[in-house]
Amino acid sequence: MKVLVVGRGGREHALCEKAAASPLVEKVYAAPGNPGMAACAELLPYNEKDHRLLVTWAQQERVGLVIIGPEQPLMEGLADCFSDAGIPVFAPSSRAAQIEGSKSFSKELMEKYGIPTAKYRVFDDFVLAQEYVKQLDMPAVVKADGLAAGKGVVIAHTKEETVGALREMLMENRFGPASAKVVIEEFMAGEEFSLMALVNGELVVPLELAQDHKRAFDGDLGPNTGGMGAYSPVSQIPAEAAAQAVEQILEPVAKAMVREGIPFTGVLYAGLMLTAQGPKVIEFNARFGDPETQVILPRLESDLIQVIFEVLAGRRPELKWSSQAMAGVVLASRGYPDTCAEGVPLPAFQEEDGVGDVHIYYSGVCQTEDGLVSKGGRVYLAGCLGDSLGEAREKVYAFLDRYRQPELFYRTDIGKKAVSQ
Repeated sequence: MKVLVVGRGGREHALCEKAAASPLVEKVYAAPGNPGMAACAELLPYNEKDHRLLVTWAQQERVGLVIIGPEQPLMEGLADCFSDAGIPVFAPSSRAAQIEGSKSFSKELMEKYGIPTAKYRVFDDFVLAQEYVKQLDMPAVVKADGLAAGKGVVIAHTKEETVGALREMLMENRFGPASAKVVIEEFMAGEEFSLMALVNGELVVPLELAQDHKRAFDGDLGPNTGGMGAYSPVSQIPAEAAAQAVEQILEPVAKAMVREGIPFTGVLYAGLMLTAQGPKVIEFNARFGDPETQVILPRLESDLIQVIFEVLAGRRPELKWSSQAMAGVVLASRGYPDTCAEGVPLPAFQEEDGVGDVHIYYSGVCQTEDGLVSKGGRVYLAGCLGDSLGEAREKVYAFLDRYRQPELFYRTDIGKKAVSQ
């Protein structure tokens, strides 16, 4: 069968690699993909917004499965287009994708069905929001309601900082239409973790846990980003808490979506906080996480494509996981997540340098006559498997030490806290 992966980043690179390893798959295509993933997928001259062209091409090529990576085409109804054309697609409808595309929708759904999350209020008026801040305890969390590429969240430690974030979003349109409405939440303390599940209606098949590192710099300092690295498994989250998250969060929200008449199919991602009261929802995403996917899929020993077809058929597959841990570190252009330079030549990784033991997932790159160069903020993720998280960290950082470039930066503490606990 032919598989089409829609998207262009490291998450899509990992998906293409996993799809190409399936004995069910004869060819993997990426639209538009990036030159760094050309070894495992044929790149197509279509982007995520070319809905009609993508569907027509997929019909002509008799594509057997489509996986959509990024959130924006989900909200714009790309999955609906494939479904209407009778092409199997593992991704939610535009209505179901609201669980990520509108934080107010997500919070209202959780409130209605008693799914544990932070207390909140929704505002589209700056004056009313500013007045509400006066009664809040600090810190507080301000979130743009819509999609903001993982950057529309501010943890404010003072009321002045909270009001400043509200002014930027509601008055200065920092994130455009995405921040025309905001959610103000209570701050939750605890250990954060990511739990993704393959979902079809009320069928929920959880994947292994991961932990992302959102802040740009070591010690969780600096601005929020799309993710600077991740690791899996997350040993400091007890198995009982993970099971509780499935039973009290993922399964109830899947059932809630069915009852609301908008059943969810695809990957439901729960960003969770293990609080003193148990797991609570920070946010939901409607797709594979990035960079969590890059550290979870290499640990999955089952055939991902076979597993997806089992889920689409309404059957619960048994997933087989490696006992090894994986640590992944994102290399980003200096200045990320704000304005950053492009065109930095990237290393031609050599087998003798141990690249055979390292997974390289490219995101922001383009091809030149002399090789790959950077294009955008996050450039690539390097990840290693190890018999322990400590070993995985040692391997990936030893590898990165051989390829230091002043124009790129990375965090040196991915997974460090977990190893020291």
